[in-house]
Amino acid sequence: MDPASFIGIGLALFCLMVGMIMDGGSPAALIAPSSILLTFGGTIGAATAGMLMSDAKGLPAILKTALTTKVTAPDESVAVVVSFAEKARRQGLLALEEEARQIDDPFLRKGIEMAVDGADPEEIRDIMEQDLAAMKSRHRAGAQFFQNMGGFAPTMGIIGTVMGLLHVLQNLSTPAVLGPEIAAAFTATLWGVMQANVFWIPISNRLKRTSEIEVRRMELLLEGILAIQAGANPRVVEQRLLSYLSPKEQELAKSAKDTGKSKAA
Repeated sequence: MDPASFIGIGLALFCLMVGMIMDGGSPAALIAPSSILLTFGGTIGAATAGMLMSDAKGLPAILKTALTTKVTAPDESVAVVVSFAEKARRQGLLALEEEARQIDDPFLRKGIEMAVDGADPEEIRDIMEQDLAAMKSRHRAGAQFFQNMGGFAPTMGIIGTVMGLLHVLQNLSTPAVLGPEIAAAFTATLWGVMQANVFWIPISNRLKRTSEIEVRRMELLLEGILAIQAGANPRVVEQRLLSYLSPKEQELAKSAKDTGKSKAA
């Protein structure tokens, strides 16, 4: 699990709390059930209204994925594909049939199985690119949901503040309570802006980033599978896959390969 989201959200909340205390305020002032209910509930409701029910039902799973899933970097897949290329070169493509059953990655397993079955390369590319497009669509919908929540939350906070100020105006005859009631009214705006910029927009950005990494990894796997099926030299396969990586990722991939060789020796 990549802890960046937990660290970032925790750091943001910590700085907000400390800043409030330094200004003489109290974090306890944020405990306003009506403001929390309006901003969180209203935001989720407004975002759901703009999406399909199937998207809304998948919200908990998407949130869990965004916060806890460990993304497999593209450089980690190079050694796996090259090892398949070496085995296919030595023993033939059919030798990968048993290997395919033990692959955990469904995308890679599907591609290897089709290659072993002798499917046309263009057919393999078309099928796997369709899988890739479907995954992009799912990821885009999830990221958009949280992006929408980030846009609705501040507005819901303003609505809560306006509602609170209406209540204040109804009690102008009792000046003693105006101060606390105005402060309570603006708590809704604070909650709306805070949740948008600390929770929803960062989660949306993380989903976009993890999707980008996963798409690049799958594109790398697709090229590797087609190269294996074509009988390309493992060294050529490796160089082709490395071209998908940044210089730093290329160094990591080469280091992982060297480490594997030294252990095997």
